[in-house]
Amino acid sequence: MSGERQDDDFLLGNARFTNLNKATDTMTTKQNKILIVGAGLSGSVLARQLAEANLSCVVIDRRENIAGMCYSSRDEETGIDVHRFGPHIFHTSNERVWSFVNRFDHWAPWVNQIKANNAKGVFSMPINLQTINQLFGANMNPMQAKEFIKSKQDKSIIEPKNAEEQLLRFVGSDIYETFFRDYSTKQWGVSPRELSADIIKRIPVRFNYSDNYYFDKYQGFPMSGYTQWVANMLKHELIELRLQTAYDPSMKDEYAHVFYSGPLDEYFEYSEGDLSYRTVDFKYERGMGDLQGCGCMNYTDMSVPYTRAHEHKYFSPWESHEKSVLLYEYSREASRDDDRFYPKRMPEDMLRLTQYMKLAEKEEKTSFIGRLGCYRYLDMHHVIAISLDYAQAYLSWRDGSSTPLSKWATSPC
Repeated sequence: MSGERQDDDFLLGNARFTNLNKATDTMTTKQNKILIVGAGLSGSVLARQLAEANLSCVVIDRRENIAGMCYSSRDEETGIDVHRFGPHIFHTSNERVWSFVNRFDHWAPWVNQIKANNAKGVFSMPINLQTINQLFGANMNPMQAKEFIKSKQDKSIIEPKNAEEQLLRFVGSDIYETFFRDYSTKQWGVSPRELSADIIKRIPVRFNYSDNYYFDKYQGFPMSGYTQWVANMLKHELIELRLQTAYDPSMKDEYAHVFYSGPLDEYFEYSEGDLSYRTVDFKYERGMGDLQGCGCMNYTDMSVPYTRAHEHKYFSPWESHEKSVLLYEYSREASRDDDRFYPKRMPEDMLRLTQYMKLAEKEEKTSFIGRLGCYRYLDMHHVIAISLDYAQAYLSWRDGSSTPLSKWATSPC
């Protein structure tokens, strides 16, 4: 595709920019003001970048707080900073993203070492040499473990048609049934037989004793907490924040452009049906000392109703607390009134998404950003990278410089 910007409307990734009539584009206050719907991570990063480019941004959010799903606050009983929507463990190897996040707080390193709890014991995750030896009562070295796992693979499955077949093909029935079958069913509300094989593209198996969940160069937490970190990001003279303010379509007329990070189906008043999500309910437990001995524990048996438990003082090891707070996660289907955590992206959802994208292409001066606007799960580093790209793309479009579309089509969104 040519690197020259076309004269008609164009779609950039999942963000839409409409070509304005430059003859009438007088630089009025209205045409310099941007509306960003959502004070979560995608909207806050975007607002900061645009404000630093001398564009006035109004950021609205219907919540009472900023930071979206990253929101954290001090627990009233223990004083521990709690990630109210589940743990957000930041990780990235993207130097640009790492440089950006460090502008707004000091980050403390932290290694994510997850445990899996089931009737057979407590195991190290992701699956590594220790997990394999423990599960099978063996003492294998890396080469022996590789050959052993090969012998467990279901080689009759040539092209996996679903997540269950994908797992059976690459790790066999013992590992699948111990760690994945029940956990995935609780997490997604359906059997792995009903989930796409693409949901598990790479089976996390390591043939060494490394229990670092991520391979990324950087991982850790902002030492002031996520809420303060986002607040620092939004501190700019050209950013106006309005909380407890819901988006109304009539707002669009007041701004040069709208970046919308809310639910895509809600924006279009559910005209093509509801896109399905899973939500999470939390149960708190408080007590003295340590309650589970690690930050993250997965419960992989169906007999336990919750999917995970998180001891939040482990996420701020630079602090000292006599008490502790543990959050249990219960996954269920989301309704329109629930916080939407995980896009399910079932076949029927993808058909609806196609119809919504057709509607999005007809929208003028509106972009759809973030996890809800794109209807796909995105890690924090993906959200930040995409918002940085969106900001640069929008600025390039405004000044009329050429932006090769292929460059943005490969973004994680």
